Amino acid sequence: MKLKNRLIISFFIITIVPVLIFSSLMYGLKGLVREATANQLETNQFIHSVKNYMDETGKFNELVISFCVAELIILLLTAIVMVVWIYRGIAPQLKTLKLAANNIKEGNLDFSVARNGKDEMSELCNAFEDMRVRLKNNAKDRLEDEAEQRALISNIAHDLKTPITAIKGYAEGMLDGVADTPEKQEKYIRTIYNKANEMNTLINELTLYSNIDTNKIPYNFQKLNLHAYFSDCIEELGMDLENQHIRLDYSNFVDPDVLIIADAEQLGRIIHNIISNSVKYMRADVASRISITIKDVGDFVQIEIADNGKGIATKDLPYVFDRFYRADTSRNSAAGGSGIGLSIVKKIIEDHGGKIWVTSKENEGTTMYFVIRKYTEVVYE
Repeated sequence: MKLKNRLIISFFIITIVPVLIFSSLMYGLKGLVREATANQLETNQFIHSVKNYMDETGKFNELVISFCVAELIILLLTAIVMVVWIYRGIAPQLKTLKLAANNIKEGNLDFSVARNGKDEMSELCNAFEDMRVRLKNNAKDRLEDEAEQRALISNIAHDLKTPITAIKGYAEGMLDGVADTPEKQEKYIRTIYNKANEMNTLINELTLYSNIDTNKIPYNFQKLNLHAYFSDCIEELGMDLENQHIRLDYSNFVDPDVLIIADAEQLGRIIHNIISNSVKYMRADVASRISITIKDVGDFVQIEIADNGKGIATKDLPYVFDRFYRADTSRNSAAGGSGIGLSIVKKIIEDHGGKIWVTSKENEGTTMYFVIRKYTEVVYE
């Protein structure tokens, strides 16, 4: 019951009960009057005789005093009952809230103060419960974020150690004169250069990851001709993949004049991250191959990047775009990578108004699909 209603009821009870008792006494007195009238006595004579009797015996004042005392006692008892009633309606919830506050102070959020009532104290308890749930969720999110940060730092530290070790080893080889021919020197320098690029990629991923968390990815959207953009992209990719003895197939079924609105740098990052992921998990028992296919699907263009690598288990497919998800921890560790590449890809594509999905079979390969909306001129009439 609402506290306001309790107070109103208490006020009326404290006010009305003495009136009712007084009325009952007056009704009894009138009964005596009627009884005297029935005995053929005049009312005034009866009252006069009663008053004279009380005056003579000194009991009239006693009766008045007794009546006042009785009324005060009744008022006191009624007030006590009402106070107890109100207190019992509030005190338990206050004790619950005090205990809850102490739990929160001690860092314990595994409790509940939810109530089913509609009074003010129940509403306060429910509001407190909502606060507790939010605090618990925030604490959980903070712990998850901290775990992700530790995982990221661990992954980056591990993956930076490998190219740094290689750079150090090849540099020492050159200093010690091991690379004593121009061919060896070129090989050592190229290896150092490639390893430095790997480190730069990892650092860029770390920077982009921090921007993703704060929604501060620096986009520079512009109109891009799809054919021209992917022609340049395929030319660059083809050279890198050829050096790794990986065949690249390219098919574009979109009209040459189709435009898209995209950030050229970030779109390149999408393709680079997907290709890099494919390269990491190529099979050693088959000739490595990656194919890029572009299709027209109405208001969007669809890009498909397929490989014939190790593939992904069916149970792991729903989680490949989650940050730090590792279907095979030992394999991922051996292959390298920060564990955030595909989550970055998903974020960038969604910011472009598109979506991404994947199909895969173990030991057969993986295909990544993503769509980007076409640019269309708005005609005003």
